[in-house]
Formats: sequence, C-alpha cells, structure tokens
Amino acid sequence: MAKSVLALFAILLLVSIGLLVYPMVVIQPFRHQGETELKAALWIIRWRGYFEAAALGGAIGAFGWYWRRQPGKWPRALAALAALLICTAAALSRVNVYEIMFHRYDRPSFSPVAEAKVDADDKVLAIALGGQARAYPIRTMAYHHVVNDELGGVPVVATY
Repeated sequence: MAKSVLALFAILLLVSIGLLVYPMVVIQPFRHQGETELKAALWIIRWRGYFEAAALGGAIGAFGWYWRRQPGKWPRALAALAALLICTAAALSRVNVYEIMFHRYDRPSFSPVAEAKVDADDKVLAIALGGQARAYPIRTMAYHHVVNDELGGVPVVATY
C-alpha cells in the first residue's frame, strides 16, 4: 500500500507540474502556436484551479495517511517533499505569469535614428506630435503591450 501512495504522489506531482508548465510553454511571444495546442493551454488555464485543488487535497490526504503508517524518517521526508512540491505547484498556478511577463513600459529610452538598434525589416508603431516623433519596435511592444510616454509635452500611450 505504501508503494501505491508513493505512485499517487508521483502522478499528482507530474499532473501539477504539467498543469503549471504547459500553458507557459505554449503561450510565449514569438512562438508559433497551433490551434489545438493553444485551445488545450487555454482550457488548462480555465480549469487548472480545480485540478490543482484536487491534487492538493489528494496530496495532503495521502501525506497524512503515509505519515501515520510509515515509521521511517526518510520515507516520511520524501512524502513531505512530494506534498510540498504539489502545494508549491498549486500555489504557483494561481500566479498570472502573463501579467509579470507583459508589463507596461513606463520609461522608454530613445536614441537618434542613426544609432537605433532596429533592423531594416523590423516593424514599429510610430507617432508624431508637437514636432517630435517616436517609434516603438513591435519586438519590444510584444512583451510590454503598453508604453507610457510623453511627446511634445503631451502624455501618450502606445499599445500593441
């Protein structure tokens, strides 16, 4: 029975880590996303809270059962580590990594056109106002989505 509980820990741990990692791997900027894998990633994001809660409950229950019936120090430590990793995966799945990855860009820095590190085929969002102009590379905008700037003394927001 103890081996069954360890197998349960392993399955719950793999499921918890899979639910956490798969959407992050699929939903990355500049990575091709197939329709099926994107649908799967979005489905996981929608429902993973329930699966993680079930895995968490299963891990805590299995840990309690295993702790009472297993006298050895190392098997108990292994069970505690597995339960802790499952709890950590469940907690991390509640963090919206996309809000961390894609944050507004409040203080953009600019350089003269001759010094700009923009490839000839790079796309940019451009704005001209009050005799000044700015270009925001799409490559950078893909990570930030929002740039707060000031142009000609007027606050502007560029979004992508």
